[in-house]
Amino acid sequence: MIAILGAGKMGEALISGLLRAGRAPIGIIAVARRPQRSAELHERYGVQVAGAAAAAKSADTLVLTVKPQDMTALLDEIAPSVPAGRLIISVAAGITTSFIERRLPGELPVVRVMSNTPVLVDEAMSVISAGSHATDEHLRFTEELLRPVGKVIRIPESQQDAATALSGSGPAYVYFLVEAMVDAGILLGMPRQTALEMVTQAVYGAATMLRDSGEHPVILREAVTSPGGTTISAVRELERHGVRAAFLAAIEAARDRGRELGRE
Repeated sequence: MIAILGAGKMGEALISGLLRAGRAPIGIIAVARRPQRSAELHERYGVQVAGAAAAAKSADTLVLTVKPQDMTALLDEIAPSVPAGRLIISVAAGITTSFIERRLPGELPVVRVMSNTPVLVDEAMSVISAGSHATDEHLRFTEELLRPVGKVIRIPESQQDAATALSGSGPAYVYFLVEAMVDAGILLGMPRQTALEMVTQAVYGAATMLRDSGEHPVILREAVTSPGGTTISAVRELERHGVRAAFLAAIEAARDRGRELGRE
């Protein structure tokens, strides 16, 4: 039995992914703050719904998907109800495994995860790290849980805030780039829908080549960049406007904010 505690956007995405991967609705408990939200999830997916304490008591694995600022309240609520040996999987930016371990009784295994919203289309990037009491078996179980909805890799927990900034927030950067490219298409006289279709396919094709070819992105970019051509003119403008430096600064800022959320 798996309980998703905090069935917001990411929690619902995980529920949806688990069901698509073949897990039975009867084996999933959704915990939402508002009764109407619980009723909505039950009606939409057929999963069980319960309060946090009841779910903590009955589920074998607890997946914590609340916002970082709500984590302390949730841990305080479930602490008296969590039996020994329960696996705790946390999907909250900035929250360390030691933070959770200190607030729950016994030496519970905790695995920290950062995933992203493409879990909705089974293309998530999930990175996982073990807490003090989590074993390789717990990591393998977490991998098996997440692999049907995307790629999973293990990293040291010290790199989790960087992973949050890079892949957790990563889809937003891509959407931002697509939005800018579509606006450029409109500026050049193209209908919005035509521009969006072209840019979406360009991004999808480029990502597929990057994944499947194994080539470094510089090599792939150079293959498109002919001497004196259109692409190098565009690249010159991107460099002149500091786009690369802006991405470095943005991702660093996201990393720093993740750390702040953990401290808050």
